[in-house]
Amino acid sequence: MTLSPSRNLPDLAERILGAARTRNFSIVTAESCTAGKLATLLSEAEGASKHLHGGFVAYTKANKEKALGVPPSVLRTRGAVCREVAMAMAEGALSRTPADYAVAITGVAGPEPDEDNNPVGLVCIAIAQRGSKPVAIEKRYGKAKRTEIQERAMADALSALLASMEP
Repeated sequence: MTLSPSRNLPDLAERILGAARTRNFSIVTAESCTAGKLATLLSEAEGASKHLHGGFVAYTKANKEKALGVPPSVLRTRGAVCREVAMAMAEGALSRTPADYAVAITGVAGPEPDEDNNPVGLVCIAIAQRGSKPVAIEKRYGKAKRTEIQERAMADALSALLASMEP
Protein backbone atom coordinates (compact mmCIF):
# COMPACT_ATOMS: atom_id res chain seq x y z
CA MET A 1 0.00 0.00 0.00
CA THR A 2 1.36 3.44 -0.96
CA LEU A 3 0.97 6.25 1.53
CA SER A 4 -0.45 9.55 0.39
CA PRO A 5 2.06 12.39 -0.08
CA SER A 6 0.82 14.13 3.08
CA ARG A 7 1.68 11.06 5.19
CA ASN A 8 5.17 10.87 3.64
CA LEU A 9 5.96 14.58 3.95
CA PRO A 10 7.11 14.61 7.60
CA ASP A 11 9.32 11.58 6.92
CA LEU A 12 10.88 13.28 3.89
CA ALA A 13 11.50 16.43 5.93
CA GLU A 14 13.19 14.38 8.65
CA ARG A 15 15.38 12.66 6.06
CA ILE A 16 16.36 16.04 4.53
CA LEU A 17 17.33 17.47 7.91
CA GLY A 18 19.18 14.25 8.77
CA ALA A 19 21.21 14.53 5.57
CA ALA A 20 21.85 18.22 6.26
CA ARG A 21 23.04 17.37 9.77
CA THR A 22 25.29 14.54 8.58
CA ARG A 23 26.87 16.60 5.79
CA ASN A 24 26.69 19.96 7.58
CA PHE A 25 24.53 21.65 4.94
CA SER A 26 21.89 24.32 5.33
CA ILE A 27 18.70 24.94 3.37
CA VAL A 28 16.47 27.82 2.31
CA THR A 29 13.12 27.66 0.50
CA ALA A 30 11.60 29.92 -2.14
CA GLU A 31 7.90 29.25 -2.57
CA SER A 32 4.98 30.50 -4.57
CA CYS A 33 2.04 28.08 -4.87
CA THR A 34 2.92 26.32 -1.61
CA ALA A 35 2.93 29.69 0.21
CA GLY A 36 5.46 28.79 2.91
CA LYS A 37 4.15 25.32 3.67
CA LEU A 38 7.45 23.70 2.67
CA ALA A 39 9.45 25.90 5.05
CA THR A 40 6.92 25.19 7.79
CA LEU A 41 7.18 21.45 7.19
CA LEU A 42 10.98 21.57 7.32
CA SER A 43 10.87 23.72 10.46
CA GLU A 44 9.05 20.93 12.28
CA ALA A 45 11.80 18.36 11.63
CA GLU A 46 14.57 17.66 14.12
CA GLY A 47 17.61 19.85 13.49
CA ALA A 48 15.70 22.61 11.74
CA SER A 49 17.08 25.36 13.96
CA LYS A 50 20.62 24.55 12.84
CA HIS A 51 20.06 23.68 9.20
CA LEU A 52 17.07 25.69 7.93
CA HIS A 53 17.71 29.35 7.21
CA GLY A 54 14.04 30.00 6.54
CA GLY A 55 12.13 30.73 3.41
CA PHE A 56 10.79 33.26 0.98
CA VAL A 57 7.13 33.38 -0.02
CA ALA A 58 6.94 35.14 -3.35
CA TYR A 59 3.38 34.67 -4.46
CA THR A 60 3.18 37.46 -7.04
CA LYS A 61 5.36 38.26 -10.02
CA ALA A 62 6.25 41.60 -8.41
CA ASN A 63 7.48 39.85 -5.26
CA LYS A 64 9.38 37.21 -7.23
CA GLU A 65 11.23 40.11 -8.85
CA LYS A 66 11.73 42.23 -5.69
CA ALA A 67 12.37 39.55 -3.06
CA LEU A 68 14.25 37.00 -5.15
CA GLY A 69 15.62 38.90 -8.13
CA VAL A 70 13.73 36.98 -10.80
CA PRO A 71 14.40 38.90 -14.02
CA PRO A 72 11.33 40.90 -15.11
CA SER A 73 12.03 39.94 -18.73
CA VAL A 74 11.62 36.25 -17.87
CA LEU A 75 8.39 36.93 -15.99
CA ARG A 76 7.10 38.97 -18.95
CA THR A 77 8.03 36.51 -21.68
CA ARG A 78 7.72 33.15 -19.92
CA GLY A 79 5.24 33.85 -17.12
CA ALA A 80 5.60 32.98 -13.45
CA VAL A 81 5.41 29.19 -13.87
CA CYS A 82 8.36 27.85 -15.83
CA ARG A 83 11.71 26.20 -15.17
CA GLU A 84 13.56 29.49 -15.67
CA VAL A 85 11.57 31.23 -12.95
CA ALA A 86 11.98 28.30 -10.54
CA MET A 87 15.75 28.33 -11.11
CA ALA A 88 15.92 32.11 -10.66
CA MET A 89 13.92 31.82 -7.43
CA ALA A 90 16.35 29.19 -6.09
CA GLU A 91 19.40 31.21 -7.11
CA GLY A 92 17.88 34.35 -5.61
CA ALA A 93 17.25 32.59 -2.31
CA LEU A 94 20.85 31.37 -2.22
CA SER A 95 22.25 34.80 -3.04
CA ARG A 96 20.28 36.37 -0.17
CA THR A 97 21.17 33.82 2.53
CA PRO A 98 24.18 31.81 3.69
CA ALA A 99 22.38 28.54 2.83
CA ASP A 100 24.12 25.78 0.92
CA TYR A 101 20.97 24.53 -0.85
CA ALA A 102 17.80 26.19 -2.06
CA VAL A 103 14.58 24.54 -3.12
CA ALA A 104 12.04 26.56 -5.11
CA ILE A 105 8.46 25.82 -6.09
CA THR A 106 6.29 27.85 -8.46
CA GLY A 107 3.02 26.63 -9.88
CA VAL A 108 -0.72 26.84 -10.27
CA ALA A 109 -2.62 25.19 -7.43
CA GLY A 110 -5.99 26.43 -8.66
CA PRO A 111 -8.85 26.48 -8.63
CA GLU A 112 -8.42 28.40 -11.93
CA PRO A 113 -5.54 28.86 -14.41
CA ASP A 114 -3.16 31.70 -13.55
CA GLU A 115 -2.96 35.13 -15.19
CA ASP A 116 -0.68 33.68 -17.91
CA ASN A 117 -3.24 30.95 -18.62
CA ASN A 118 -1.03 28.20 -17.20
CA PRO A 119 -3.20 25.22 -16.31
CA VAL A 120 -4.07 24.10 -12.81
CA GLY A 121 -1.56 21.48 -11.72
CA LEU A 122 1.45 22.86 -13.59
CA VAL A 123 4.35 23.13 -11.14
CA CYS A 124 8.06 23.83 -11.60
CA ILE A 125 10.59 22.89 -8.95
CA ALA A 126 14.25 23.89 -8.81
CA ILE A 127 17.13 22.81 -6.63
CA ALA A 128 20.22 24.97 -6.38
CA GLN A 129 23.44 24.17 -4.59
CA ARG A 130 25.90 26.94 -3.89
CA GLY A 131 28.59 26.88 -6.57
CA SER A 132 26.60 24.70 -8.98
CA LYS A 133 24.10 25.32 -11.74
CA PRO A 134 20.49 24.84 -10.56
CA VAL A 135 18.36 22.03 -11.93
CA ALA A 136 14.64 22.24 -12.55
CA ILE A 137 11.82 19.83 -13.20
CA GLU A 138 8.31 20.42 -14.48
CA LYS A 139 5.36 18.49 -13.14
CA ARG A 140 1.80 18.32 -14.39
CA TYR A 141 -0.49 17.06 -11.64
CA GLY A 142 -3.72 17.74 -13.50
CA LYS A 143 -6.78 19.49 -12.18
CA ALA A 144 -6.66 18.18 -8.62
CA LYS A 145 -7.61 19.80 -5.34
CA ARG A 146 -5.42 22.73 -4.28
CA THR A 147 -4.09 20.95 -1.20
CA GLU A 148 -3.30 17.82 -3.22
CA ILE A 149 -1.28 19.82 -5.76
CA GLN A 150 0.60 21.56 -2.94
CA GLU A 151 1.34 18.27 -1.17
CA ARG A 152 2.50 16.57 -4.35
CA ALA A 153 4.70 19.56 -5.19
CA MET A 154 6.27 19.49 -1.72
CA ALA A 155 6.85 15.74 -1.91
CA ASP A 156 8.52 16.04 -5.31
CA ALA A 157 10.57 19.05 -4.17
CA LEU A 158 11.79 17.25 -1.05
CA SER A 159 12.59 14.10 -3.02
CA ALA A 160 14.61 16.14 -5.55
CA LEU A 161 16.40 17.99 -2.74
CA LEU A 162 17.25 14.75 -0.97
CA ALA A 163 18.57 13.20 -4.19
CA SER A 164 20.78 16.25 -4.80
CA MET A 165 22.16 16.13 -1.25
CA GLU A 166 23.19 12.48 -1.44
CA PRO A 167 26.82 11.85 -2.40
